[in-house]
Amino acid sequence: MFAFATSQRQAKPAGRRPRPAGAGRAAPRGWRGLALKAGAVLSAFALAACEPSGGTGLAGGPVTGQQIDPRQPIQVALLAPGGTGSADLEWLSRSLKNAARMAAADAQGASIDLRIYDSGSSASQAVAQANAAVNDGAKIILGPLFAESANAVGNAVSPHNVNVLSFSNNAEIAGGNVFILGNSFANIASRLVGYGVSQGKRNIYVVAEDDVAGQIGGRAIETAIARNGARLAGRSNHSVSISGIDAVSPQVVAAARSGQVDAIFMTGNNQAALPYLTEKLTAAGVNPQTTPFMGLTRWDEPAARLRMPQLQNGWFALPDQNLRNQFISRYRAAYGETPHELATLAYDGIAAISSLARAGKRDAVQSSGLTQRTGFAGVGGIFRFRPDGTAERGLAVATIRNNQVVVLEPAPRGFGGFGF
Repeated sequence: MFAFATSQRQAKPAGRRPRPAGAGRAAPRGWRGLALKAGAVLSAFALAACEPSGGTGLAGGPVTGQQIDPRQPIQVALLAPGGTGSADLEWLSRSLKNAARMAAADAQGASIDLRIYDSGSSASQAVAQANAAVNDGAKIILGPLFAESANAVGNAVSPHNVNVLSFSNNAEIAGGNVFILGNSFANIASRLVGYGVSQGKRNIYVVAEDDVAGQIGGRAIETAIARNGARLAGRSNHSVSISGIDAVSPQVVAAARSGQVDAIFMTGNNQAALPYLTEKLTAAGVNPQTTPFMGLTRWDEPAARLRMPQLQNGWFALPDQNLRNQFISRYRAAYGETPHELATLAYDGIAAISSLARAGKRDAVQSSGLTQRTGFAGVGGIFRFRPDGTAERGLAVATIRNNQVVVLEPAPRGFGGFGF
């Protein structure tokens, strides 16, 4: 039977202290499913854009990382996925490197000694480069990209008391000395469910793909429903195939017609599966204007989706586009090409460290400093690291109307009352 071509979204990370089994986004194409296709400042990009505004750190466990002298250069090792021979990964690697250089150059009042290491796409190469970086004197590691590699690097450098700011969005490998800069399912789900509740959409039905990433996403949505005071109205799991979607569509439609469902939250991102699922539902009479479809992924990319009738009026989350466009313009002027979507993560990581150092913080690369409560203003909006190693990012809620992206609620500019 015909099945949709998958993007190899799932792969299990290596074991890491007590870590839940299973994880999405660990292989190169796993990231492509959510982030490479998805597309994550202030005052002319001065480092003041990332200045912490004071406050104490979030409550957490033991402090990890080393104290530094903020008056001296801080050696930061960037592990970028270069040297693979893949055109996509080389572009991504180049974008991460250039964005990190931009942030280091912007570090007015702080000095960043940026060292760059090509870590490829394998965990073994990432570990080798991380060990080399620590031997060279790195105080903190920025990267690597893939969850399996970040997991392995975290274990490798933990005995040296070095923290890792990974570009992964996989919350399952976060914790201890590993922080993730990527936008996690939990963060996206919480933003959308919270907005839904504010609009009176409290009864939420979940439709999840049955692969590893889909199940992680489904759990994140259910957790967000509970935390935001909403109600789980039901859940259907389907394989990433025509037959799988055909099998669950009737029960989703029946639930939507029951009067007990206010919104339908989908994990799907597959190039063909998401349009097919939403088309099946709208063809059966489910109206996204009254029963909104929510999505864990960017529904506006690729751009062809904007013209799909079944995706009109769906809700999704995205970074502050004004800030991101400023970053893109500046990057293009400096390097003559458009940066990869994930380039903003490298800028944010360097900028957060720089702002803490500029404020005279000896714990600028320690967990106590990185998790300071007020967070940072990055090139895609506000963000902060949580004690569990995940990143909480301020996102806008958007929809598609008349083939155009329309922001329903802008990204917040501060964390007061916002978040988990």
